[in-house]
Amino acid sequence: MLKIAIIGTGAIAPSHISGYAEFPESCEIVALCDIYPEKAEKVAEDLHLNAEVFDDHKKLLEREDIDLISVCTPPYTHAEITINSLNAGKHVIVEKPMASSLEECDAMNEAAKKNGKILSVIAQNRFRTSMMKLKKILETGKMGPIVHTQVDSFWWRGYSYYDLWWRGTWEKEGGGCTLNHAVHHIDIFQWMKGMPSQITAVTSNTAHDNAEVEDISIAIGKYEDGSLAQITSSVVHHGEEQQLIFQGKNARVSAPWKVTASKAKENGFPEEDRSLEEELEELYNGLPEVEYEGHAGQIQDVLLAIDGKKDLFIDGQEGRKTLELITAIYQSASSGETVKLPLTESSPFYTREGLLKNATYFFEKKNSVSNFSDNSITTGSDSE
Repeated sequence: MLKIAIIGTGAIAPSHISGYAEFPESCEIVALCDIYPEKAEKVAEDLHLNAEVFDDHKKLLEREDIDLISVCTPPYTHAEITINSLNAGKHVIVEKPMASSLEECDAMNEAAKKNGKILSVIAQNRFRTSMMKLKKILETGKMGPIVHTQVDSFWWRGYSYYDLWWRGTWEKEGGGCTLNHAVHHIDIFQWMKGMPSQITAVTSNTAHDNAEVEDISIAIGKYEDGSLAQITSSVVHHGEEQQLIFQGKNARVSAPWKVTASKAKENGFPEEDRSLEEELEELYNGLPEVEYEGHAGQIQDVLLAIDGKKDLFIDGQEGRKTLELITAIYQSASSGETVKLPLTESSPFYTREGLLKNATYFFEKKNSVSNFSDNSITTGSDSE
């Protein structure tokens, strides 16, 4: 029975807690930690957890019986808490984004390697049936080479969203919607399509003048084969509609699932390729369902990896790839130049200090509240 601790008991923590609750024969939550211990105590009471409460993660790490830690704190704290936990001999699941900089990602991965412990970065959307099926369909190659990818990570957040004390600043949040909202779609994109060879991007803040960071970004990725990818990240889109569309030479597939295939008439104009559409539909419908979706699916993956029953699906190197792509978007938008990938230590955005120095600051953060009374969140539109 693995002993679990949750560090950070804000809005995302219940997703981890409910995920662990799916596997009562394998794990038990024994500790909660928050700099506001009353929040942790309320979570323990509300969710009926028999867990010790801490106000400092370093105190929690003194408990030798803890095996696995979920880090659910603001992004700027991820590296320190994760490295301390790994050095204390604990396995770690860290929330997205992995860290505030690529330098921190590299230090976290080095700590995992040095201590022989598992480090997994949350990318729960990979553990959704719709995404697993789409990945399998792309791997068949039946769409032909992918010529264009469209990533729409559309969210909406009101003005007061950035009033929370750690949000809306480069120092504490590490970025805006590109980093903290589109991270999951960008992760899915690079998992399915691979990393582009260059990025050209623009960012803006159109509706939140209480934040330093962007509330919309548009990036174009280019691959060595000439194909393009269009990535839009936003917290100004009503309806919060999200989609990933892969346009191949033979057919188009997407999440939410839709397939359209065309073939050319004699004059080059399109006509429906019904045979290919039916083949892709049959393949998609025949693929298995995921047993545990979202956070529960990723938690199960980590539990099995700790037990030696499978290889870890999403490790720290996978988490780093996603942050590298986001960092390239920020570097391009701030410099006004196209950025080549992969990024190296010579990138002005490789370190946290470099990010703080070179990022575009749109507005000053005007307000700061410790907590909101309403902790409910939205987690995106249906991608089935």
